Amino acid sequence: MRVVNIINQTRPLSLPLVADYCESFLCKLRGLSFRLHLPAARGLVLVDKAESRVNAAVHMVGMNFDLGIVWLDRDLVVVDLGLARRWRSFLAPSEPAQYVIEFAALRLQEFAPGDQIAFEDIS
Repeated sequence: MRVVNIINQTRPLSLPLVADYCESFLCKLRGLSFRLHLPAARGLVLVDKAESRVNAAVHMVGMNFDLGIVWLDRDLVVVDLGLARRWRSFLAPSEPAQYVIEFAALRLQEFAPGDQIAFEDIS
């Protein structure tokens, strides 16, 4: 699986954020479900073929912890943010998105709409 370093080019992150880059249907369906925890320096990037509100929606079935969610357009610009609560959230972005980044909820304040994001391959 491809692994990337997530870089916020608009504002520096407090510590590195490394994520699995998830493009297949099964990988996206499973997401982070049923994991017991997620380190603050790890995350998951869900990639779709085109921008969409429906395909970029996130479910929290099987989640044991809250997540910070960042939605990006095709140019890797943040279009929306969300706090997803374990076992009870279904979130869709307010604007179409092609990329979804999921990570530890405590890091959500490190991102804002309009931020320019980059992915740097590390695998």
